[in-house]
Amino acid sequence: MSSPRRDHGEDAPGGRPEPGPRRFSTTRWSVIRAASRGTTPEAHEALATLCGLYWYPLYAFTRRQGHGPEDAHDLVQGFFTRLLEKNDLAAVDRQRGRFRAWLLSSLKHFLANEWDRERTQKRGGGQTLLSIDAEAAEGRYQHEPSHDLTPERLYERRWALTLLEHVMSTLEDECARLGRQELFEKLRGTLTADAGKVPYAQVAEALGMSEGAVKTAAHRLRGRFREVLRSEIAQTVETPEEIDDEIRLLLVSLG
Repeated sequence: MSSPRRDHGEDAPGGRPEPGPRRFSTTRWSVIRAASRGTTPEAHEALATLCGLYWYPLYAFTRRQGHGPEDAHDLVQGFFTRLLEKNDLAAVDRQRGRFRAWLLSSLKHFLANEWDRERTQKRGGGQTLLSIDAEAAEGRYQHEPSHDLTPERLYERRWALTLLEHVMSTLEDECARLGRQELFEKLRGTLTADAGKVPYAQVAEALGMSEGAVKTAAHRLRGRFREVLRSEIAQTVETPEEIDDEIRLLLVSLG
C-alpha cells in the first residue's frame, strides 16, 4: 500500500510549498517482505530495521514477564536472531492479522520453548542484528507505569508510543528540510496537548511572525500529523476502514 503524497504547491506545516511529491522510503510491510527472504544481506538489513521498530516494546514485555534486565536483553536479541536464522517471517500473512500481534505471539512461543536453550549461548555469541543499549533500555523500563499493566498491555502501550515517536520524527525531518525546525520545536506541544495552551503570541514574537501566521502554521502541522499517522497505520492494515480501528486501539493503549 503506497504512502500518501502531497500535490505540488500544497502548503507545508510552516506555510511554504513543499518541493514536489514525497513518499516514505519504505513501509513496514515492504520491510517484512524483505526480511522474509532468508539470510541475504538485504534480509539482514530489513530485519535490523524491524528490530529498531519493535525491540523496546518486546523488551518491556519480557521484563514485565519477570525476566531480569540482562536476560531480557539477551532474549530479545536471541528472538530476532532466530527470526533471521529460521526465516520465520516467511510465514507472516498480511491478511491474517496485525503484524505486531504475530510478533508478540512468536515471542511468547520463543520464551516458553526456547528459553533454556538460548540461555546456553554466551552473551555476544551468534549474530547481533541490533546494537541494543541495555542500560538505556532498562532506564526506560524503570519509568514504565507499575500499576495494573499486564505484559500485553505494556507491549501495546509501547507500540503506540513508538508509532507516535516515529510520526513526530517524520514531521521534524520534513520541517528541517524546509528550514522550519525552530517553528516545529515551538509548536511541537500542539500535537500532543491542548493547542489552546500554546502561547502563540510568545511564539510569534520569538520567531518574528504574526500571531495569525503562527496559528495557521499550527493548524497545518496538526493536519499533517494526522495525515502521517494515518499513513503509518495504513502500512499495516488491509482496508481503509481498519485505520480508524487502529487509531482507536492506539488511544486505548495510551489511556
